[in-house]
Amino acid sequence: MRASILYRISSVLILLFAIGHTLGYRKTDPVWGVDETLSILKRTTFHIQGFDRTYYGFYVGSGLFVTLMLLFTALIAWQLGGLSAAKLAELPWLTWGLAVCYGGVLLLSLRYFFMTPLIFSAAIFLCLTGAAVAARRRP
Repeated sequence: MRASILYRISSVLILLFAIGHTLGYRKTDPVWGVDETLSILKRTTFHIQGFDRTYYGFYVGSGLFVTLMLLFTALIAWQLGGLSAAKLAELPWLTWGLAVCYGGVLLLSLRYFFMTPLIFSAAIFLCLTGAAVAARRRP
């Protein structure tokens, strides 16, 4: 399969991953029994470098940070999909760097998360790795 198609598929998968992450990372189920813990995290305020913050605020901010990074990598993958095969062959640090980055996301998903992010990160990693392999071939 051509690298351009794999990059475009990766971009759409990353975009869907970002949307799912953003809509879901703050949702909880009462069955989990974390309501009291979340309440404490929301109430516990501390002063750091001139700002009053909460641990829950750090959690929300970190989650939105992840969303921005996912959207940026979706944009990068889309742009890579528009490059010629010759130009892609000149960018191994970028093509392989993106694949390795999502390999790390896959490992983190295996260790810390659940099935949905695991499936998305695995599919994205495979597409990006396939695209990086295809991009190495000079036309």
